Amino acid sequence: MQAPNGGFRYEEWIGAPESGRKVLAHLALRHPLASEAEWLRRIESGEVFLGEAQAHGEDVLRAGQRLVWARPPWIEPEVPAATAILHEDEDLLAVAKPSGLPTLPGGGAFLDHTLLALVRRRHPEASPMHRLGRGTSGIVLFAPSAGARKPLQAAFQGEGTRKVYRTLCSGRPEAPAFAITAPIGEVPYAPLGLLHAARAGGRPSESRVTVLEYREGASLVEVEILTGRPHQIRIHLAFAGHPLVGDPLYGTGGVPLPGTSALPGDLGYLLHAHQLELAHPRTGEWISLCCQPPPALRTHPPDEG
Repeated sequence: MQAPNGGFRYEEWIGAPESGRKVLAHLALRHPLASEAEWLRRIESGEVFLGEAQAHGEDVLRAGQRLVWARPPWIEPEVPAATAILHEDEDLLAVAKPSGLPTLPGGGAFLDHTLLALVRRRHPEASPMHRLGRGTSGIVLFAPSAGARKPLQAAFQGEGTRKVYRTLCSGRPEAPAFAITAPIGEVPYAPLGLLHAARAGGRPSESRVTVLEYREGASLVEVEILTGRPHQIRIHLAFAGHPLVGDPLYGTGGVPLPGTSALPGDLGYLLHAHQLELAHPRTGEWISLCCQPPPALRTHPPDEG
């Protein structure tokens, strides 16, 4: 039987916009995945604190207060834990993430069952330079130590860095190669409050798509992202009329599918971080990292790399 994790303390500092709200109303508004009744149960069970004092649902928040939910230990969902080291030296660490394994804690379900927790067994100070969605597989770049963090971050954000993905999208794009520049921003979404999607006035975003292979009702494509917005590839291909095959969340137009209550971490689609190219933070030497795609995202006959 799987053992529970060690629990976690979720903390937030109350600012002016939250001042005047009651504790129960604030928690239900801020974290809509749990009902108001569930938050009341947590408060009455002594799990919620204002500073060091136990909170009550009718307590009124003031700016500058620290609100804490001391979540008791829980059993996390099972996840695939088969990872591989693609590159390792004292300045950078590249790890292959399987689909289904979260990069970081989040979503209310995952704490120890994450890529970060696995990597920190080997490198306790490791920190990721980016994150992949739970359903996305492929290369994740880590700084292996605290001292490596800033130089690697500068290299990762440097001119010329390339991030290339593979995915299976629906339909048959008319052009063999094209760019998508739909801006991405937050839109109202009942299950979460807000969700990143295509939105006029959102942040500038750019993806470059190349068709590798046409299949029945779908296309195997390579996507290079020039910006790193949340869920960018899923949103952009859906905006272009070619949502990812099996995506339970984003539909044509790059917005949530009508009637869906799916969450960003829900599985079903195929998306793989295939290549990452950047200058080595210490030597400046150009390095190219590659992670073999899963069989469904390989060309026929299979390509190299």
